[in-house]
Amino acid sequence: MSKNPNKYITEAEFNSITSHADLLRILDEKKVDFSDVLAKIHYEKEKEKLQVELVKLQQWVKKNNKRVAIIFEGRDAAGKGGNIRRFTEHLNPRSMRLVALNKPTDVEKGQWYFTRYIQHLPNPGELVFFDRSWYNRAVVEPVMGFCNPHQYEQFMVQLPEFEHMLYEDGVTIVKFWLSISKEEQLKRFNAREDNPLKRWKFSPVDKKGQEYWDDYTKYKERMFSKTHTPFSPWVIVKTNKKETARLECMRYVLSLFDYENKDDSNVSLLPDPNVIMRYFRSLHKYD
Repeated sequence: MSKNPNKYITEAEFNSITSHADLLRILDEKKVDFSDVLAKIHYEKEKEKLQVELVKLQQWVKKNNKRVAIIFEGRDAAGKGGNIRRFTEHLNPRSMRLVALNKPTDVEKGQWYFTRYIQHLPNPGELVFFDRSWYNRAVVEPVMGFCNPHQYEQFMVQLPEFEHMLYEDGVTIVKFWLSISKEEQLKRFNAREDNPLKRWKFSPVDKKGQEYWDDYTKYKERMFSKTHTPFSPWVIVKTNKKETARLECMRYVLSLFDYENKDDSNVSLLPDPNVIMRYFRSLHKYD
C-alpha cells in the first residue's frame, strides 16, 4: 500500500508555521488525525493557566502567614514527582519547599517516628510539598519489613492525633493518594528501565511493587479506614492518565482556598469528580 504524499508537510508549509493555529490548519487541510495534538495543546494551555493561579495562591499564603502541607502518596510510579514538578515549576522557592526524605539514620530510628518530619512542616507563609511522608510507615514499611508489628500498630494509633494537633495549630494538610492500575505501573516500570534519564528512579523496593501488589492493597485500605478524617481527609486521584491527573490535582488545591483575585481566573477551578474525589470505602479505584 503506497503512502499518501498529500499527508506530508512540505518545507514551505513547515516554514510558514508560526503558531499552534497554523499547524492545526495545515493538518486539517491534509485530513490528518490530530486529536492527540489537540489534547497536548489543551493540556499545556490549562497547565499554564492553573500555574498562574498557583502563583496567586502562593502570594496569598505568604501574605497571610498560612501554613500548607501538600502530601503526595501512592504506589511506585504513580506520578508523585511529576505532579510536584508541575505544581512548583513557577513558584517562588523562597516560600516553597520540597521534602523527599531518604531512609532514616540510626539516630532517627531511635527517635519518636514523627520527629524527622516535624522539622520539615511548613513555616508561616510557606507551601511544603511532601514526596512521600510519614505515611511510609502505614504502607511501605510494613509491606517491606522495615518496621515491626508493634511499631506499625503504635504509629496507626498515634497518627490521627498527630494530624489533629497540626489541624488545631492551623496547618492545612492536603493528602493525595495517586491511584494507578497494576498494568499501568508495570508499563511505567519498563519505561523507566529503558530510559537512562529515568533509570535512577527504579529501586529494589520498586521491583517488589508488582510482586507485593496485594499486600500494598491491604495496608493502604487499612490506612484509609484509620486516617481518613473530617479534619484530614484522603483525596483519591486516578492517575493512569498522567496529564489529566496533574491538572485535577492543581484544581483541587486551588478550590480549597479563597485567595485574592481568584474570581478573575480564566480557567475552571472545579476538579473533575470522575478523576479526583474524597475517599470512601465503596469507591472503585484502579488499585
